[in-house]
Amino acid sequence: MENGGGKPVHIPNHPILRSEKLLKYILESSVYPREPEPLRELRNATDNHPLHFIAASPDVGQLIALLLKLLSAKKTIEVGVFTGYSLLLTALNIPDDGKIIAMDPARNFYELGLPFIKKAGVEHKIDFLESPAMPVLDKLLEDPANEGSFDFAFVDADKDNYWNYHERLMKLVRIGGIIAYDNTLWGGSVAMPEEEVPEQKREWRKHAIAFNKAIAEDSRVELAFASIGDGLSICRRLR
Repeated sequence: MENGGGKPVHIPNHPILRSEKLLKYILESSVYPREPEPLRELRNATDNHPLHFIAASPDVGQLIALLLKLLSAKKTIEVGVFTGYSLLLTALNIPDDGKIIAMDPARNFYELGLPFIKKAGVEHKIDFLESPAMPVLDKLLEDPANEGSFDFAFVDADKDNYWNYHERLMKLVRIGGIIAYDNTLWGGSVAMPEEEVPEQKREWRKHAIAFNKAIAEDSRVELAFASIGDGLSICRRLR
């Protein structure tokens, strides 16, 4: 394999680098020991849900918590909530007078996590809207005061709309702020030949590949594509 300059790129192929054992080591050595108790309780409750696999990965959560602290984030957006692991994590890492505008069309999932959010004493920071994201983002943009007023946004929702969300969030998040997109590796399928990808994953794989290409070419952001969880694309707004 070659890099952009035509020089060969060395890709380690030791089995442990691609194994579940490595993830287990990362979680047990560095993530779980530092995971706040409310998050641990919510994660364990979510693990019993049939769709538990769509929740944000705890190692992704640890990175987001660090980003929030580095940004001194106070006002954030969350597109896609599920049971609220990343939402609770954000609420725990912004000031007491901070605010999260969170949106998801499925309130029943959010209500599974709500008791843990209430127990942690951070419900007052959350403005949950039972709605698809696009109408909410468009409504926010109707008020000029919202432009450039958010410090951070986390997107874990329908992959076919990632670019639509990006265009709106680029107006809402301040210069120097961060927008993070989850699942941009889509189970590793973005690097696989299409014929090797299970049919039910192919459509969103195409959307993930298209988004990854578009974001890599977006000169408005500084980009880090992190191979963590199911892939996290971290965009820092430059202009």
